[in-house]
Amino acid sequence: MSSTIWTEKYRPTTFSEVKGQEHVVHKLEAFVKEQNMPHLLFAGPAGVGKTTLSLVMAKSFFGDSWKSNFLELNASDERGIDVVRVKVKDFARTKALGDVPFKIIYLDECDALTKEAQQALRRTMENYTSTCRFILSCNYSSKIIDPIQSRCAVFKFKPLEEEHLSSLIDHIVKEEELSLDEGAKEALFQASHGDARRVENILQSAATFSKTITSKDVYSIASLAKPQELDQIFAHCAQKDFLSARKKMLDIMLEYGLSGVDMVIQLQKEIWKTSFPSAIQLSFLKMCGEVEFRLIEGSDEFIQLEALLAHLIAELDE
Repeated sequence: MSSTIWTEKYRPTTFSEVKGQEHVVHKLEAFVKEQNMPHLLFAGPAGVGKTTLSLVMAKSFFGDSWKSNFLELNASDERGIDVVRVKVKDFARTKALGDVPFKIIYLDECDALTKEAQQALRRTMENYTSTCRFILSCNYSSKIIDPIQSRCAVFKFKPLEEEHLSSLIDHIVKEEELSLDEGAKEALFQASHGDARRVENILQSAATFSKTITSKDVYSIASLAKPQELDQIFAHCAQKDFLSARKKMLDIMLEYGLSGVDMVIQLQKEIWKTSFPSAIQLSFLKMCGEVEFRLIEGSDEFIQLEALLAHLIAELDE
């Protein structure tokens, strides 16, 4: 088996290979065709193609000299004002190499930049527009200050749909000579939440142990409980059997190594698949929000999870 990390091995290298973001790809292709572009802001969840599209743009703009004219920085590693004053400014102030109009600086996770660093970045974007363009990537555009957003063309990325993930999975399975059992692909959909990078990492981890990948392998590597096991918790609650529901919940947490917050998140997603009345589902969802907040604030997770189950049983008993 190749030692290459699959997230790099299967990274798209052309616009046509990027799936699920067609509404963005067409506009970016037009920028490349015109050999000009504004500053860009890419916002969206992880693993949906923001960095990939930035690299594709750089290679399309600059050809073989793209590494000399493209600077990639991760703002979450160096989030202070110095990274803008030193690294970014030093790269931006010099002319591009070759017959190209400007350089490109790609700032990943720029929502991790402090407000002071963002203010410094705003001035840098203004001062060096003639020699440099910025591509800013973030998960939440609301964390980027308005002056920067107004200087950029904002593109919103969305989680990849199942059809796009399915084609990626089929391609990797064929290339790596793997086989998936019934339910493994559906497990990958549930574990990834539209994140292609997560799909690739789970598949590579599972393939290390066996060429035949099962749904159990996927849930185990992703540290997720099977939906059927969560259904058993709700079934015990429906029977007003608190002790059995509590035991099943603790067994799941121990088997998969789940934290209290992980358990709450999975339960709130699975509640919608039950046959409980809508009012009870909504009440349970509200309680999940309260319990998650308490856990993040430092409350004892077992007491809070027991309170969550007790709340559901009490609601069902009315």
